[in-house]
Amino acid sequence: MTLEPTDKRALLAFILGTQLVGVAASLFTGPNIEGWYAGLIKPDISPPNWVFAPVWITLYLLMAVAAWRVWRVAGLNSREMVLYFVQLGLNFAWSFIFFQMHRIDMALVEIGTLLALIVVTANAFRRRDGIAGLLFLPYMAW
Repeated sequence: MTLEPTDKRALLAFILGTQLVGVAASLFTGPNIEGWYAGLIKPDISPPNWVFAPVWITLYLLMAVAAWRVWRVAGLNSREMVLYFVQLGLNFAWSFIFFQMHRIDMALVEIGTLLALIVVTANAFRRRDGIAGLLFLPYMAW
């Protein structure tokens, strides 16, 4: 597939914008890892802290590519793009609620809402572009 310059710029914008959400969320996460988060009782299946950064960088990249693929078909003002940006906002909000506010109860409710919206977004993406829907699967699994 040959990409037009507009497509390349849009892809870059989706990648940078989505990664920026992750960077902004890390401003709440990072300072709380060694102190507050380290003191929590976590299940044995919790991954080590060093895994989170590369996993989230990858997940945000996959999300951005999925959104870009759908944007090419549906446009920016589509229902799919609204779903994408709302779930991205909820993704960011979770880090604030959990790491900054230390509200595990609220974070649990918020992440349940986020997961439901991720499923709806992935399904909406799948209807527009099968690959875009598949690109959301690792995000759902994490």
